[in-house]
Amino acid sequence: MLIGSTLRTTQIPTSPFNHFSSFSSHFTLIFFQHKPMSPSSVKIVAEYAKSNRSTCKNCSKTIPASTLRLGFVTRDGRGFDMTRWFHSDCASFGSDPVSSAEEINGFALLKGSDQEALKKLVSKSHESKVCKRDGDEEVGVEERDQKKVKLSTSSLQPKLDLVLTASNVKTKYKDATLLPKWKAFQTLIFLEQDDGLHHSSKIAAFDFDGCLANTSVKRVGAEAWSLMYPSIPQKFQSLYDDGYKLVIFTNESNIERWKNKRQVAVDSKLGRLKNFISQVKVPVQVFVACGIGSGSGKSEEDPFRKPKPGMWHVMENHFNGGIPVNLDQCFYVGDAAGRAKDHSDADLKFAQAIGLKFCVPEKFFVE
Repeated sequence: MLIGSTLRTTQIPTSPFNHFSSFSSHFTLIFFQHKPMSPSSVKIVAEYAKSNRSTCKNCSKTIPASTLRLGFVTRDGRGFDMTRWFHSDCASFGSDPVSSAEEINGFALLKGSDQEALKKLVSKSHESKVCKRDGDEEVGVEERDQKKVKLSTSSLQPKLDLVLTASNVKTKYKDATLLPKWKAFQTLIFLEQDDGLHHSSKIAAFDFDGCLANTSVKRVGAEAWSLMYPSIPQKFQSLYDDGYKLVIFTNESNIERWKNKRQVAVDSKLGRLKNFISQVKVPVQVFVACGIGSGSGKSEEDPFRKPKPGMWHVMENHFNGGIPVNLDQCFYVGDAAGRAKDHSDADLKFAQAIGLKFCVPEKFFVE
């Protein structure tokens, strides 16, 4: 698997919206942003250990690779995140447990058996809280630490812990051949490293259809699109010059649906994206979710399809050159905001799930 350049772009301590100050009055109702994590706040992560290097803070034993672990993430006085890892059996939620297992970061991406185990652990913590009397002694250092804070479930970010290797990253999506430089992993197609792309802590993220490109479900082909707003190339160039990495996150279930015409669907979608990047003349990273939503009769929601945050977490964890993302300097622009004329609210909920500032394209590119 190709690994992108790890060149770190220069940090510029300005908001992306400072370049578009006339937009500020429009964001008050429609963008969502996490408050900076204070030293006393905490969030909980559930994931499979990536290696054998982590040690449980309760029993001091190694957490084997690929086994379930829970992390309690806090921010120290210097503003750095610190994660304390535990075996799932060793973890304690303290006196203010999360209200349900589904609110733990990464719960939806775990195996069914591990989800059930976490549900039981959360339920047990609730029972413990009900039974505890005033003056009872707290058990364990970690439980005492957790008692000091109240979990803010609004700031939870589900993490997608995946193993991407040369063997499971393909140059074809099922029976359809991809364009050069494009790869596929499960139900995700991505352009990892466009020429000149620099990874960054600042991400300018966009939807594609109806946001950057004017397309129609009745028209097929790499040329069947037009630029949604004439200001897009200039805006993209300005963001790129200011150290942002530009990323497109787009759903395209026709690639999965059109089993007999999958190559046509792939060529149409990737061709439009390739031509768009050529027209704006700015390096762009692209992720295409090909899975079908739960409304189609599927029992499980595809983890990459918006509003699920899977595409973002693949980018953040595997395709950003190891550079931590600063959510305070990231934003997402999309047209599916749940308004009367919108086909859905998937873009709005995608931004909410991650904690990104959100704006609709007509305000970002025009007003």
